[in-house]
Parts: sequence; C-alpha cells; structure tokens
Amino acid sequence: MKLKRLGTILLAGLLAVGLTACGGSSSKKADTFTVGFDQNFPPFGYKDDKGNFTGFDIDLAKETAKRMNKKIKLQPIDWDAKDMELDSGTIDCIWNGFTMNGRENKYTWTKPYMNNRQVVVVKKASKIATLKDLAGKIMEVQKDSSAQSAIDANKELKSSFKNYLSVADYNTAMMDLESGAVDAVAMDEFVAKKQIEGKENTYAILDESISSEQYAVGFKKGNTKLRDEVEKTLIAMVKDGTFAKISKKWFKADYGILKAN
Repeated sequence: MKLKRLGTILLAGLLAVGLTACGGSSSKKADTFTVGFDQNFPPFGYKDDKGNFTGFDIDLAKETAKRMNKKIKLQPIDWDAKDMELDSGTIDCIWNGFTMNGRENKYTWTKPYMNNRQVVVVKKASKIATLKDLAGKIMEVQKDSSAQSAIDANKELKSSFKNYLSVADYNTAMMDLESGAVDAVAMDEFVAKKQIEGKENTYAILDESISSEQYAVGFKKGNTKLRDEVEKTLIAMVKDGTFAKISKKWFKADYGILKAN
C-alpha cells in the first residue's frame, strides 16, 4: 500500500516537472522572434567579415524585435526549404528581400515595405545589352527565387535561352558568371548592385528588367496575430524616422514605401 502511494507521488512529481518544463519552453518561444533568412543575400541578409549576420532586413528585424520586447533569433535557412521551416514552426517569419508578388495566397503578409525589380547581370565584355541579346545564352538563377519565377512566367524569354540553370545561392551564380560557365545571372536589383560593387568595370546590369515587384514579411498562413504586431511596429518605425535611417544606412536613400497611417 505504501509502495503504491509512493509510486503515485513520484508519478505526480514527474508530471509536475514535465508540465513546468513545457510551460517554460512555451514561454521562451513566445519571448523569441525567430527570423528565417538566406545568409547569402547581401545587402538584405548575410555574414560580415567578422562572421556576424547583418543586412538591411536584419537591422529592420532587430529593431522590430526590440520594440516588441522579444529576443531575436536569426535563423539561416536553405531558400528552397523555406516553406518547410515556416510550416514546422522552426521560424516565425521569412524576412529577407522576400517578394510577395505571385505568392499572395501562400503566406500571411505584412503590407509591402519596398519596391524591387528582377534584373540581369552580365559581363561587360559580353556585348549583351538587352533581354533579346540573351537568346542562345546560358542563364542562371537561384533555385526557388523570385528571379526564377519571373523568368518562368516569361515563356518567350525562357525559351530563347540555350540553357537555363539554377543554383543554391547567388554567390555561386556569380562565380559561375566569372568563370564563364554561364552568360548571365538574373537576380533582385539591390542584390545585383551589391554583387557588382567595386567591379563595375567587369560587370553590368541590363537597363531592361524582367519584372517589378514588392518586398514584405511573410508568415505562416493564418498567423495574423504576429503579422499585425510586426506590421504595427514597422509603421511606428516609419513614423519616427527609424525606417528611413536604416534605409539610408544601406542604400544612401529612403526606399521605404510603407505609409505611416
């Protein structure tokens, strides 16, 4: 009888510890804002020379987390696995030059905060000056990127290529362009400018773009509570000038399109 009672007490104690641990874990998760991003996507998210994560969107996310009284966790992800990361709860959002156009119904979005274009980077010596000049050439994009979606939607352009390749990130794509393995790389305009920074005598960005789009923060479908909190915080940052300050730090100008009302 005593042994049975002792066993009951021990079981109750273990359950209490387990519940406390679960409660602590849930509380810890609620106090943390986990941002998923591509760490090879400068100037929006990448590693600096000291190995620290930095970038325009990283700065925005850090300030947002601070104002929401949450600890930020910067979580690098494989871009083609972003949906799995979001659906599994590993990350709270995708915030990294994330194009909403064509994905409007796939995620719960904040209002767009920045305009962007999909452009093409080539070697200056290639004599490629227009999209028509890409006929018979080898084009490369990042797998599951907005550039890939834009090209896939342009059947005439896509069918004109000699070959159409995809790689994991744009650093690899630029190395392929440098080596001559490909003739052109399609990517986000601001990323392209960062990639060729200091190399303008070697590379050029075509004036003609593939598409125009907008950036926003993407959440798991239905997560309106966190979306609303982040969006409200971003609008407050626009109102007090913090958004413009961060934009000027990275781009020398305020490219924000989010309205302060």
